[in-house]
Amino acid sequence: MAEMSLCNRRPVNDEETLKALLSDTGGKEYYKQMESLDVDTDLLWSTISKTMNSRLKTWLSLCAHCGMCADSCFLYRISDRDPTQVPAYKIQSTLGEIVKRKGKVDNAFMRRAMEYAWARCTCCNRCGLYCPHGIDMGVMFSYLRGLLYQQGFVPWEMKIGAGMHRVYQAQMDVTDEDFVETFKWMVEEYEEDYPGLAVPVDKQGADILYTVNAREVKHYPEDLAEAAILFHLAGADWTVASKGWELTSLAMFAGDWEACRLQVQSVYDAMERLRPRRMVGTECGHAHRATVVEGPYWAGREDGLTPVPSIHYVEWLAEALREGKLKIDPKKRLKVPVTLQDSCNYVRNHGLRDIVREILSYIVEPGCFRDMDPSKEHNYCCGGGGGFNGIGLYRAERNKALITKRDQILNTGAELVVAPCHNCWDAIRDMVEEYHIPVKWSFLKPLVISMVEIPDHLKPKE
Repeated sequence: MAEMSLCNRRPVNDEETLKALLSDTGGKEYYKQMESLDVDTDLLWSTISKTMNSRLKTWLSLCAHCGMCADSCFLYRISDRDPTQVPAYKIQSTLGEIVKRKGKVDNAFMRRAMEYAWARCTCCNRCGLYCPHGIDMGVMFSYLRGLLYQQGFVPWEMKIGAGMHRVYQAQMDVTDEDFVETFKWMVEEYEEDYPGLAVPVDKQGADILYTVNAREVKHYPEDLAEAAILFHLAGADWTVASKGWELTSLAMFAGDWEACRLQVQSVYDAMERLRPRRMVGTECGHAHRATVVEGPYWAGREDGLTPVPSIHYVEWLAEALREGKLKIDPKKRLKVPVTLQDSCNYVRNHGLRDIVREILSYIVEPGCFRDMDPSKEHNYCCGGGGGFNGIGLYRAERNKALITKRDQILNTGAELVVAPCHNCWDAIRDMVEEYHIPVKWSFLKPLVISMVEIPDHLKPKE
């Protein structure tokens, strides 16, 4: 029985199909149908033959099975060093076997491969940092996810997430109208405190085009207002797009490469339409990777660059503090032990390891910052990256994966964790609830607003 009502090889392209999936609470029927899903072995091998480039082939054959990647993997370390959690084993026993068998694999194999792809790897690529041959395991697992998605062997939440991008061009059911109206509403809430505060929409030629995570619109609208306030206080010339405002890509987590292209192209279309000097993306790691690092290739841009220069929010914030556009009241700086969660996607995978520490030098009292061990590009994944946070089927595995970060944080003695990334923020929130650890966590925006000096001409009149 190859094509069933919920679990099938068809992408989600319309609201009706999306709502049908959403109505299957927890994916109970979806996973039941998956047990009977046929593998189209001809399609599988044909896809590999057409898309598996020489780099991936070389990496599969180049692996020396030296085991140096083992201790680099936090999932291996928290699993009592289970040899089946060694990164090299995980990819060789899944993607490697599919290639070796020329696609002749069965349902049980694909369901096992799905577990490895989404519950045994977060695509953090810490193992790639230590591989003597430079094998990028994150890329290889992403490719495996693409093959699994095409065959219908993808976690329920990931199938829904990719469908959201296809239907709404956002990771949640947030329309363009919802985005603009929510942003304006939240700004209105703060107008009395910040006279002149506004959200410019579709302004041509602004210095900054600001893009966001749809979760902010749906669940954390105060984040939108906080961004507007800091742009306002810094005197920034900024705008948002009424279409193409969503920076994230659950499609990247799902392995739906066509949805990845559609999503990132919507952002690039906004860039082309409004022609800002640059794009600034919100505090989200995977969104930066999807739109700025991987996106140009999905969109077929030969130069590998976005249509306008594009930076992460931490880069803009550090710049504003460095140039004195935002000034911190020294009396209001954080005077408790503070640590920092390094986002894999813009620290390890895009080199922004020092930029947040520069920000912390302005907002944390000297002597109060305590780096994790290890830190920067050597830091561990939060435990919930790569979509792991959102998959109910693997929640027990995800909760166990939080242990490494829990212990890192506790070892610093910090009372506050700064987490300028949505996945990291969510993972640390869940970790605090799961393990009852005595720490708080925060994005950067609310911290900076709590201590920034307001210029006299921007203060409300008595």
